[in-house]
Amino acid sequence: MRILLLGEYSNVHATLEKGLRELGHDVTLISNGDFWKDYPRDIDLSRHNGIMGGVGYVARLLWLLPKMRHYDVVQIINPMFLELRAAAIAPVYRYLRKNNKKLFMCAFGMDYYWVSVCCERKPLRYSDFNIGDSLRTNADALSMRQDWIGTDKEKINKMIADDCDGIIAGLYEYWVCYKDAFHNKLCYIPFPIVPKAEATKPCHNPVRVFIGINKLRNEYKGTDIMLKAAELVAAKHPNKMQLIKVESLPFNEYMKVMDGSDILLDQLYSYTPSMNPLEAMSRGIVCMGGGEPEHYALLGEEELRPIINVEPTIDSVVAQLEEAVCDPDRITLLKRQSQEYIRRHHDYLNVARQYISFWEEHP
Repeated sequence: MRILLLGEYSNVHATLEKGLRELGHDVTLISNGDFWKDYPRDIDLSRHNGIMGGVGYVARLLWLLPKMRHYDVVQIINPMFLELRAAAIAPVYRYLRKNNKKLFMCAFGMDYYWVSVCCERKPLRYSDFNIGDSLRTNADALSMRQDWIGTDKEKINKMIADDCDGIIAGLYEYWVCYKDAFHNKLCYIPFPIVPKAEATKPCHNPVRVFIGINKLRNEYKGTDIMLKAAELVAAKHPNKMQLIKVESLPFNEYMKVMDGSDILLDQLYSYTPSMNPLEAMSRGIVCMGGGEPEHYALLGEEELRPIINVEPTIDSVVAQLEEAVCDPDRITLLKRQSQEYIRRHHDYLNVARQYISFWEEHP
């Protein structure tokens, strides 16, 4: 099968490409590397700042468009899969739709359905946009609502979702937000991860707790609360816990610093671990964040519970983290479970096979 992957989100497409190629498919990945994270890609399509940066980006896109034809499958990472205004993306989408056999859209992150469903129907007890029946009022959440609701981004998301051959959700949360409107063309496929062969290492003494801070989305993702909680626990138990902090590192550097940690704090408002926590789990690092029962049920996982689930409050994070650092034997057990969880549900070859099956079934 000849496959074109367009765009990147936290190494999903790059890892999926690896699996597809190992299964014998001809795959091309075009992306901007997910901005400063700089994930690998076959063809770089990055936009530089300024007027000339925009002109150069459009020129390169126009040069690339004839090369984006005659694929069996085109998959876009998001309705905003290019660094262009939504109105300018629409004709590119129509070109891709016309000149390729099948086109699929990913529900992997920020889009209209994620924003609007969380703000209006509120099917989740908490999310990036709501806590119970109350809407979150932090600047990031307000900005995203203004960006996606009642705008051209809403229009293009609706147009592509209605028109494309299928939609793949990568987390329980995104699946919930699409399932009522698009149950006939939606599927949930776990994110792909390359399992690590090395054996699980025992928990360190003191326990090493890692947190990565993205300055642009600190409050939105709950990193501010998790950091405060970690600092409180570290101050209370200086001989039992070592706190490791990094800020906005490229992916490869981030992974190097994270290696050797015991616990990763990430995604306070999530039900499901995303790519960074999953990558950590593959290395035998315990994720503290999103591990709600609904996500295990969607996977069909009835045994493993490797994630230390927390409610989106500082008290919950403090309580769970303090309990964990005071019980290193439990951490060692969860480290082993974490690697087994990745092998069962996120192995990149098995995930690639799930994509192939879905693509072949639709329409």
